[in-house]
Amino acid sequence: MTVAAPQPLPIQPVSTPILCNPYAEPTAHWQYDRETGEATQEPGRRPARYWYKTKETAKGQLALELQEGQDDLVNVNAIRADVARWRKSQWEGVTPITRELLQFWSNPQRDRRLFFCQLEAIETIIYLREILASGRLPRFKPAFSPQALRNFVDVPGHPDLLPLPRLGCKMATGSGKTVVMAMLIAWAFCNRGRNPADERFPEAALVCCPNLTIKERLQVLRPEYLGNYYSEFDMVPVKYRPLLNRGRVLVTNWHAFAPKSEHAEGDQTHAVVDKGEETNEAFARDRLGELFDRMPLMVLNDEAHHCYRPKPLEERLTGDEAQNAKQETQEATIWIEGLDRINNTLANHKPGIAFCVDLSATPFYLAGSGYVEGSPFPWLVSDFGLVDAIESGIVKIPRLPVSDTTGRPEPRYFRLWKSITDNLQPGDKLPGRQGKPKPEVVYRESQAALRQLAGQWKQRFAQIAGATPGQDVTPPVLIVVCDNTDIAELFYRKISGEAQEEVAATASGVADVENDGPKTDEASDAARRPAPAGLAAKTKTVYGESDILPEFANTATRRRTLRIDSKLLAIAESEDPSKGRDAAAEELRRVVATVGKQNQPGEQVRCVVSVAMLTEGWDANNVTNIIGIRAFGSQLLCEQVVGRGLRRMDYTPDPATGLLTEEYVDVYGIPFSVVPFKGRPINAPADDRPKNHVQSLPERAHLEIRFPVVEAYAFALNRNLIKCDVAAMEPLELEPDHEPTATFVLPTMGYQEGHLSAAGDAPFREQNRQAYYAGTHLQAIEFQIARMIVSRLCAAANGRGAAFRLQSRYQLFPPVLAYVQKYVGTRVNFRGCHPCEIGMEKYVQRLVERFGDAIEPNLQGGEPPLLPILNAYQPVGSSAGVDFKTIRPCCATRKSQVNQVVLDTTTWESSAAFQLECTVQAYVKNDHLEFSIPYEFQGTRHAYLPDFLVKLAEDHFAIVEIKGYEDEQNRAKHEAARRWVSAVNNWKQMGRWHFIVCRDPQALGRQLSATEP
Repeated sequence: MTVAAPQPLPIQPVSTPILCNPYAEPTAHWQYDRETGEATQEPGRRPARYWYKTKETAKGQLALELQEGQDDLVNVNAIRADVARWRKSQWEGVTPITRELLQFWSNPQRDRRLFFCQLEAIETIIYLREILASGRLPRFKPAFSPQALRNFVDVPGHPDLLPLPRLGCKMATGSGKTVVMAMLIAWAFCNRGRNPADERFPEAALVCCPNLTIKERLQVLRPEYLGNYYSEFDMVPVKYRPLLNRGRVLVTNWHAFAPKSEHAEGDQTHAVVDKGEETNEAFARDRLGELFDRMPLMVLNDEAHHCYRPKPLEERLTGDEAQNAKQETQEATIWIEGLDRINNTLANHKPGIAFCVDLSATPFYLAGSGYVEGSPFPWLVSDFGLVDAIESGIVKIPRLPVSDTTGRPEPRYFRLWKSITDNLQPGDKLPGRQGKPKPEVVYRESQAALRQLAGQWKQRFAQIAGATPGQDVTPPVLIVVCDNTDIAELFYRKISGEAQEEVAATASGVADVENDGPKTDEASDAARRPAPAGLAAKTKTVYGESDILPEFANTATRRRTLRIDSKLLAIAESEDPSKGRDAAAEELRRVVATVGKQNQPGEQVRCVVSVAMLTEGWDANNVTNIIGIRAFGSQLLCEQVVGRGLRRMDYTPDPATGLLTEEYVDVYGIPFSVVPFKGRPINAPADDRPKNHVQSLPERAHLEIRFPVVEAYAFALNRNLIKCDVAAMEPLELEPDHEPTATFVLPTMGYQEGHLSAAGDAPFREQNRQAYYAGTHLQAIEFQIARMIVSRLCAAANGRGAAFRLQSRYQLFPPVLAYVQKYVGTRVNFRGCHPCEIGMEKYVQRLVERFGDAIEPNLQGGEPPLLPILNAYQPVGSSAGVDFKTIRPCCATRKSQVNQVVLDTTTWESSAAFQLECTVQAYVKNDHLEFSIPYEFQGTRHAYLPDFLVKLAEDHFAIVEIKGYEDEQNRAKHEAARRWVSAVNNWKQMGRWHFIVCRDPQALGRQLSATEP
């Protein structure tokens, strides 16, 4: 297959993403030229920087201008340089225990070596707390002023509250933040155990996190815990274990900081109990337990981007953004205010918290926080982000689409949500929800991408299974991230084959409905009949086939596809006694928390469907594919979502290079790029162009054209005989220029402007739908299309009973199947694509709709004809009521009751109008005429407005469409127009009609003259 060469675009992928040894300071990095996009390998380490978005209002302009750029993290770069020099001095000024621990952790002969990013993070905290904060200075002149350390505080809004010392460490997902927390605890406890009077080193640590799952995993930080990290990772020399064990660690989640009711006693609330509001001391004693007597504490905030002080929003948020911002604000407020209360517990204005260390992969303010989205926390002191982690091989490499078989500059699956929403028809949108697409439309437009990515998942599964023959293996995982719960539910049902079916209750229980195979019509009717008095309708779970891969299908005993119910999961993760311990919520949490882990509930999960990004605490390392079916408005959100798939499966280095081997996660629909946004004025100037008055003229009443206003059709069968002129049907053309049949991916790196390019020397990797083709047969697709057409025909049989429909189903299927096979063989233009592409839902829908318009009762066999159903209030329309004004160009008429023809295009319409003036008795342009033909396209009802109505002779009329380019929706319109003509001609009450498609206005006169009266 020939692939069009993509145009040169910014950001060229690189052939070797991994440049650095993960156990040493980075020695090189990739740098992109912003003009050419060329990637160059630069020596030395990449400076720490962040992406920002500014909002400015231009003079005289009401809308905000949104611009993005990048800026260095000045403090981080200065501290990084100082720590590097301090490291070369063998950590001058530290205690003997600290030096021994640093040497122990840095030893290259360790069985489990620590990453450089982990060592740098702990060195940075030690340098700032043990050296600078204690008033000591290094021998070299520091780039970071010791006095500036005072600025690393979080200042409460109330003047009576003490500031909270905070130090932030940015570490990419999968780079080992929990190990760094264990090192911090070991450093503090061992030093305090040796020198009990040295208050520089806290003897207790409070570890705060977002949810119950992380809380359970962080128990490894407690020295007394059976599987603690100090033993597993050999964190301290054996001789220091007694010193470590003297300290105490409490792990909690932010929910525990929520104020308790004044009427609470234990886990119960009583009206007679009135304790009054908790004092800070009562709060601290209750939440800290034995740690209360060991203050001041060291606080370790995990996923610390949720812990900040919200500010009032400068702009109004709506919809999902407002709801998410409200939830984030509540969480952040409870978390930070809980720390404030602990910090202000002790007497004599002494802080209860010595310092906080914040760890996060994205320590930036979120949208809705009141701060500029993506701006860093001001107390950030170290940075080893995603790009650095990729170049050091610590995480998987995101592999993104760079081109596809459509040949378009930007591949369709790179920015999938935009490609879907940019082409929505009015009927594709939900009412009253900011024009969001309907779930079924989103699925239809995403199905091909999902099947293609699932094929890559299947290949990966085969590779894993082939590496361990004869053994049960943990399968890889595909993550589907959706825009909202409705979309997620539909995708889950399609992928898993699982659905909830409503069945009617009977006197003996629930009506028995078979799960396997199609239900009989009698069974369907029984299920639809109302339940006896006093009995409620019930639902049961039914299982069918997956629309994507058989390997994803769920059964009653096997859960391979998982849908994450965010609300249910939040209940389980909160550990809030007031919400109860919901069994279903806890089961879901256990499955989510153990995805990819052997002999655990989530081991065999193969596909996860969620809304937004997955909850913090997701640490599965077997994610190989991610597809985003939602908007991604910021680089921060892209990084957070893709971060759920970046944990490596193997850390064995290549013996030849010493570098970690490349691991990839294929990502569709999540654009790793930074795209500048520009605002526009909300108030456009008034249009003062003169307007043309288009109106019907009373003196031309003899040129009036009347037409039936058709809303639907009466379709009835007595003998179940049908006909279909397949040769006259509109053809179906596959769209490889719109829906790619193959995508070419390359590894990507860095924060970038524009989108990825296929230029450069990196090798392509093709991803296609061969797995789908191999498991699908064209005949099976034809059978499925025929079944759907028969179901549609049966539903159209007005006033007939279930027995009739059941008989019709069996009698109608053979001729319908024959028509479908003939159409597929003669009227489908596959354009070089595999024939099974026709099984995509968008093509199946088009075929079913097209046959729905083309199949008619067989009049020769004695069936009643297809007839129109007219509008009950206005059954007949007329050209006599046209009256409107327009700024569009017009031309005068002679043979039309309407004085002017509005020209949508100045050449085609004017040329057609000239031909009509020369050829017909009368005509009228269909503009404000209210003549429309109902049709269905992609499951949505539409109204087709042809260009002209023409009177050829007495009681002889034509519908004329002037058409250049035709797409599939145009063909659906034309098929519906022919059905309209057939039904109206069968009715015989308003003359005889024709439908004419003119592709050359100069030939219109000849086409009309050749039409038989």
